[in-house]
Amino acid sequence: MRTILIAAALAALIVPAAVAPAAAGLVEAGELEAARANARAGGPVSARDAELLERWGCLSGTDSAFCRRISHSGREFRRRPEAKTR
Repeated sequence: MRTILIAAALAALIVPAAVAPAAAGLVEAGELEAARANARAGGPVSARDAELLERWGCLSGTDSAFCRRISHSGREFRRRPEAKTR
């Protein structure tokens, strides 16, 4: 009985520590989807929306001036020129 109580107490301490980082990622994913919905409705409504859209991008086909501006900002990924080897 004592072993079961110790195991339950340890599980109660370990499980929340493992779930917290995963839950934080889900919160940001939800915020991103809300920001994208706001962009589809006309534009970001807050600085947080703008930050998320700049970091992760709008969905393709979103007709918003903000999304058009950030998609043509010249900050796209570009491959570095490969070093010449002899």
